[in-house]
Amino acid sequence: MDDAADQVVRDAWRRLADAGLPSQARHRSPANRPHLTLAACPELTAPIRWELAGVAAALPLPVRFTGVVRFERPTSVLAWALDLDPALAGLHERVWDAVVSDSPPASLNPFHDPARWSPHITLGRSRRAGAFAGRWVPGLLPAPPLPARLTTLRSYDTETGTVEVLRPLPTGGGP
Repeated sequence: MDDAADQVVRDAWRRLADAGLPSQARHRSPANRPHLTLAACPELTAPIRWELAGVAAALPLPVRFTGVVRFERPTSVLAWALDLDPALAGLHERVWDAVVSDSPPASLNPFHDPARWSPHITLGRSRRAGAFAGRWVPGLLPAPPLPARLTTLRSYDTETGTVEVLRPLPTGGGP
C-alpha cells in the first residue's frame, strides 16, 4: 500500500486502540503493516513464485476504499472494504490461480476463493464474537484513503515470521 494510505490505516489502528477496542496496532510484530490478503498457501513453490513474479509486474494498482465492514468468521473483524473493480478482481484471480496451481486444495482458505473473496484492510480483530457490535461509532475512524495504490506483493511466512517481497521477473527472464 502506498505511504499515504499506510499512514491513514495506522491512524485508524491507533484510534481503535485508544478507544479500548481490538486493533491491529496491538500486534507488535515488525512484519505487521496495513495489507490486503490476496491468498495463502502452505509453501511458495517454484511454479507459484514464477506466476507471482508476473503478478508483481502489474503493480502499482490503484484501489478505492468503499467504507467500513464487519465480519464474524470465526473471529470478529472490523475493516475498510475495497471496491472489487475489474483490475483488482483480475489481480486477485491471478494470485489465486498461482497458489491453486501447486498447492493441496485442502490447504487453501476458502475465503480467498474469487467467488467468496471480500477485499478489505483489517483495522481490528478479536477472537471474541461480536467484539465490535455496539462498541464503536463511525466518527471514531478517520475517513478511509480515497484512492490508494497497492504497491508491493509480499509473502509472510507464519512459521518463521519473515516477510519476503516478491519482485517481477527481469525483462526477458525465464523459469
